[in-house]
Amino acid sequence: MSKEQASISLIVGLGNPGTEYAQTRHNAGFWYVEAIAQRFNITLKAESRFSGLTGRGIIDGHDVRLLLPSTFMNLSGKSVVPMAKFFQIAPANILIAHDDLDLPSGCIRLKTGGGHGGHNGLRDIVPHIGNDFHRLRIGIGHPGHKDKVHGHVLGRAPKIEQDLLDQALDEALRLTPMIVQGDIARAMSQLNGFKPS
Repeated sequence: MSKEQASISLIVGLGNPGTEYAQTRHNAGFWYVEAIAQRFNITLKAESRFSGLTGRGIIDGHDVRLLLPSTFMNLSGKSVVPMAKFFQIAPANILIAHDDLDLPSGCIRLKTGGGHGGHNGLRDIVPHIGNDFHRLRIGIGHPGHKDKVHGHVLGRAPKIEQDLLDQALDEALRLTPMIVQGDIARAMSQLNGFKPS
């Protein structure tokens, strides 16, 4: 089975724990996994050995685990790595959803492999499991200057921007069964061409 055909057994959403961060752009990965949990009736519970909230359910006939790290973003590896190793889940069977400054709000991309792109969550994961996992890149736009990035990612999106983000997340949720069954190329062509209305 090639990387493109490998079904997904672990979906991780990256973000920061705590109510003060819940609605911030940096938590877009959390929003996606929370939406999956709601849509497919998967209960997320705290699991201390994996430093996160985890759940397990069936999506389109596939057994899938969900993970929301309860570490802060720059320590995401402390959650993802132990869980992947414990359940012997190969990188090719992992999808990690995260916010992306390089894409405008409402833009979403599915990608396999590559570097961490400066993302602190990925930066803490890649050295431990390699970079052969799949990524769902959720565009949050760039504030225009590097000095404004911190405030941008940890800020809330205004309503018009949040609406674009929500449309992109809805499209990702709609295509999640296709992604989970390993039809990455087809999901990629649909998601990567998505434009919010």
